Amino acid sequence: MTEPFLRLRSVSKRFGALSALTDVDLELGSNELLVVLGATGAGKTTLLRTIAGLEEPSAGSLEMAGRNALGLSPAERDVALVFQNFSLYPDWSVRKNMEFPLRAPGRKLEEAAIRERVEWAAALLKITHLLERRATRLSGGEMQRVAIGRAIVRRPKLFLMDEPLTNLDAKLREALRVELVSLRREIGAPMIYVTHDQAEALSMGDRIVVLSKGRVLQTGTPEDIYQNPASPEVARQVGQPRINLLALELRAGHWATKAGLPILPRAASHPEARITLGVRPEDITLEPSGESAATVELVENTGPAQIAVFSWGGERWHALIAKGAALRVGETVFPRLNLARAALWPRSAIEPEVVK
Repeated sequence: MTEPFLRLRSVSKRFGALSALTDVDLELGSNELLVVLGATGAGKTTLLRTIAGLEEPSAGSLEMAGRNALGLSPAERDVALVFQNFSLYPDWSVRKNMEFPLRAPGRKLEEAAIRERVEWAAALLKITHLLERRATRLSGGEMQRVAIGRAIVRRPKLFLMDEPLTNLDAKLREALRVELVSLRREIGAPMIYVTHDQAEALSMGDRIVVLSKGRVLQTGTPEDIYQNPASPEVARQVGQPRINLLALELRAGHWATKAGLPILPRAASHPEARITLGVRPEDITLEPSGESAATVELVENTGPAQIAVFSWGGERWHALIAKGAALRVGETVFPRLNLARAALWPRSAIEPEVVK
């Protein structure tokens, strides 16, 4: 990445006794879409508000374009923040809603310039035909397009998107996230996109920041986050079906399940006696014969594929199998793991049991 447009170093934010952000390090390139992925309460919105200047950090530094931004007001930072709630003026037309930020005190734009910007943004978002329609007559998807349009007419230096597609149905979310990626590329401005949806994160981001309880767990490309998660917590946040996570213990030179099923030999690079093993469902095949038998408990049809839930070595596993595979509940199968793609993490004696 070239010299970053945005750089956060050791940024923390406290609200009384509550720590919302802790030692957050983050960089954003000048032409990058960075996705912040985390569950509810991870600190995602606080992070965006801190970048926008709506919250002052309790500690740390924040630079924009090489300049200390902590002393700058939200207006001086020139950031557009789009929320999941549409926040339109219901009795105004689409055109008037989109013109509103351009008529703010101090902008002093000519009427022709305002009209040109609104029509430019409307064309990008495919809502030109809606410009004279009142906001109360818009669908949810149309309202969110207008909210995004109201942000881009300003042509800000940085876009901050706070789960903007959450309130839309699944089909519309999928369509709009593709359009948002194309829109950002066309505009050429950096964007931070916050979501709890791992599908959005994996499909949209140039890079992903995984945030949990105010801390950055890992930053990397979507492929790196998926293939090489830094911890079981990161691994749980990406992938559908979710990764199989199992607590293994050293027994007779092998790491084995609690029931004693040997899974893999102890490796010199991982000398620990207790580990957590992570295996993606697509990295398990169910064979008709083999050394160790498992029992199929459930077969779920997901459309393009099936998920087989099976009991093996005293543990419950999930495997992604072909749609045409004929498996029955109660059937005996012989699992084979692609251990070359498995993840191993040390497990301390005080670590809570692995949650699948």
